[in-house]
Amino acid sequence: MGQKIIRFSDLTGKHVEDDGDLVRIVVRQHPDLEGPVEIEALAGELTEVQDLALDLVTIELHHPDADEPETVVLEADAFDRLASAAPMAEVLRAAKRVARTVPSQAAAPGGVRERVNYASLEHAGKPHKGRTTDAEKQLVQQHLDRINERLAAEGIRTIDLANAEHVARYGLEALAQERGTTLA
Repeated sequence: MGQKIIRFSDLTGKHVEDDGDLVRIVVRQHPDLEGPVEIEALAGELTEVQDLALDLVTIELHHPDADEPETVVLEADAFDRLASAAPMAEVLRAAKRVARTVPSQAAAPGGVRERVNYASLEHAGKPHKGRTTDAEKQLVQQHLDRINERLAAEGIRTIDLANAEHVARYGLEALAQERGTTLA
C-alpha cells in the first residue's frame, strides 16, 4: 500500500501540483506572532512580494542612561532625511565599522551549546576567549589574507600584523618580519 501526500498553499489553499513550485516562507516578525513560523506558498502567489517590499533601516539607540539599546525600524527615506550636513550614503561610508554581534550560544535550541571550531577556515581568526590552538594558528599563518577578507566581510576586526597581541596569539612573527611590518 502506498501513500499520497497532497499539499496546499498556506496563503490561498490552492492545490500544489509540483513541489518545485512551492516556496518555503519563514515569517520572523509579525504583530500576531510571538516567534518565527514557517509557511508554504506557490511561487506564483509571491510575484508581488518584491514590489511590495519596503526599504527599511534597523538602528540601535544606545542612550547613556539605559541598560539596553533601543531598536528602531524605519523607512530608509526617513532615515536618510536625518542627515543634513552630507548625504546619508556619504555619512555611512565615512562611519566607523562595528563588529557584528553574534547571538548567544546559550540561546541554542534545547539549551545545548554548539561549539565553534576555530580550527576551520569558516571561523579561524575570529576573536574568542579560549586558547588559540596550534591548528587555528597554522590556518591563520597559511591563509591570513583570505581569513582577513572573510573577517572584514563579516564586520569583525581583522588580524593586524602590526598588532603585537595578534602576532603573538597566532604565531605570525615570521610573516610579520617577511612582510616588513613594524609591531605596535
